[in-house]
Amino acid sequence: MNAAETPYAAVMHRIAGAADAAGRPGGVGLLAVSKGQSAAAIRALAAAGQRAFGENYVQEALAKQAGLADLPLTWHLIGALQSNKCREAARHFDWLHTLDRAKLIEPLARYRPDDRPPLNVLIQVDIDEEASKSGCRPGEIEGLAAAVARQPRLRLRGLMAIPAPWPEIERRREAFARMHALFDRLRTAYAGVDTLSLGMSADFEEAIAAGSTLVRIGTALFGARR
Repeated sequence: MNAAETPYAAVMHRIAGAADAAGRPGGVGLLAVSKGQSAAAIRALAAAGQRAFGENYVQEALAKQAGLADLPLTWHLIGALQSNKCREAARHFDWLHTLDRAKLIEPLARYRPDDRPPLNVLIQVDIDEEASKSGCRPGEIEGLAAAVARQPRLRLRGLMAIPAPWPEIERRREAFARMHALFDRLRTAYAGVDTLSLGMSADFEEAIAAGSTLVRIGTALFGARR
């Protein structure tokens, strides 16, 4: 397999095509979801040029970070954050995608080291209002955003969502459109807001068409998890 045929190259080509079609060439980033993948697999993808990696579990991520400390990687926590993991999350990650309740904000700010840049924060939204899904309700975004913005050790960057996996693509597109409207409202209120994390392996091109600036892809890069 030559470099042009790798899954990474294929995904990057599709992202670029979708961004071009949406009139935003170069405006969409790739977050490689490395949950369940080995440090060796991450290292191989980094050698191809990928720098941003997303992990669901703090302890799993810390072990990988230790083994890959020689690489200039950016680490995103994309799994639900428990209160007792705020200290590790604040100290060892560059981004948090799953801020969904006010009680997490103060400890994240308190534990963020002074010698590191502010922790980039996305508010996770339960856009389809599923009882079993993590994320705040759309009406709670404003209060959480204001609380994050008051913390100098945190940096509000935008919104994240995992819409319900409706089989009908139109229903997913509707959820994407609602998220983009919320994102537009937030970036009007806060100058630093620039990131809408939306779209995964099965639907990232539709998410880009709807305005996503960062897609989270695992299966299309690494293959199905064992």
